[in-house]
Order: sequence, then C-alpha cells, then structure tokens
Amino acid sequence: MLRALPIFPLPLVLFPGALQPLHIFEPRYRQLLADSLAGDRRFGVAYVAEAPGRDPTPQPGDVGCVAEIRSTQDLPDGRANILTVGERRFTLLDWLPTARLYRLARVEEFADEHGGAAEAGPIAADVRRDFARLLAALATLTDRPEEPPTLPDEPELLSFQVAAGLEFEAPAKLQLLRERNTLARLRHLAALLAPLAADAERRATVRRHARGNGKSGLRADIERAAP
Repeated sequence: MLRALPIFPLPLVLFPGALQPLHIFEPRYRQLLADSLAGDRRFGVAYVAEAPGRDPTPQPGDVGCVAEIRSTQDLPDGRANILTVGERRFTLLDWLPTARLYRLARVEEFADEHGGAAEAGPIAADVRRDFARLLAALATLTDRPEEPPTLPDEPELLSFQVAAGLEFEAPAKLQLLRERNTLARLRHLAALLAPLAADAERRATVRRHARGNGKSGLRADIERAAP
C-alpha cells in the first residue's frame, strides 16, 4: 500500500507490536505530533545514526515502521511525552514537497510473505525458549527479579517482539525489520539467541558461585572472630 507519511528520523529501530516512548521537544516534531493527533495518530519512524552537529536524513530505499500514538502527556513549553506502538513496516520511496517543518515521504507498506507456517512452529519454540533463558540469566547478572516474558503465540509477532527485546547493533536489527519471511527471521533469531543465552548462563553461574563463596567467607570470618 502506498501512502504519504510524516517521518520522524530516530537512532532506533521500531518493530511491529513494540511499545516505544518518545520525548517530543523540537518545533518540527511538535508540529508533526499536533498534525498526527489531528489525523490518524500515525507517523513513520525511520532509523538514522546519531551524528552530533548534523541533521541526518533517511534515504530512499530505507525501511521503517509506522508508529501509532497510544497516549500523550503535555509538558511545559510545548514539549510532550508520548507512547507509541509499532504497526506496519514500510519502505521509503521518495520525499514529498511540503510546507510543514517536518519531512513528508511517499512510502510503501509491506508485510511478511505467506507460507512456511508449519516449519515456523518448532523454530518459534526454540526462539521462545532461548529468549527466556537469556532473560533469566540477565536477571541474575543484574540482580533483578526474574520476570518470565509474556510472548505472543503467533510466530510473526513473536519474532518481532524478540527482535525488539534484544540489545544489538542497528544494522542487525534493520536486517530483521527488512526480512519479509517469518521463518527466515525466526531462524536468524535462533542463530543469534543460542550463543547469547549460553554465554549469559555461563556468566550467571559464575556470579552465583562468587556470591555463594562471598557469603561462606563472611560466615567463616564471623565464626573466627567469635569468642
């Protein structure tokens, strides 16, 4: 589907179904927010690398994701905090002339191709398991309570949520966003997650042992000091 879409360039990759809070403070994006709220509450998020002193612009052929505004909180001086959720992906085709302060692009929305659903089930199960392993190990490493993730059953949505939850470089995330085959995306995630989860679990085991040794040593010191 072709459409004209306001574009918000940001140094992040937004995935369908992912929640993304944003702080709006520049005049052009205040105008974008006002126009979006007066319309269908949607704009496009396209990745750009941070470049201090420059105003980087997405290029034709870049991929992005439509963001729907879920809630807004007005702040002093016209600033705002908003909560958005990713919807459909798009390819930026070209820039359109506009009198607005923000950029307006002609985009083509796209979705995953159909097919491969039967094969996706086992790979989705692997992705779900290894993502849960990774989060459990990270909870140990950061001394946070373990919170089992709530993940969707549908393989496509699962792939997007896991991709959004992983911390890795933008080019890898953009590759996942650009992929139009659910099974291929799940396989890519499975290949990334297996070593990540195994490494995090090794480090979590070391941390638990170190914690236990520290407690044993402290207990021994107390016993030696006792009269």
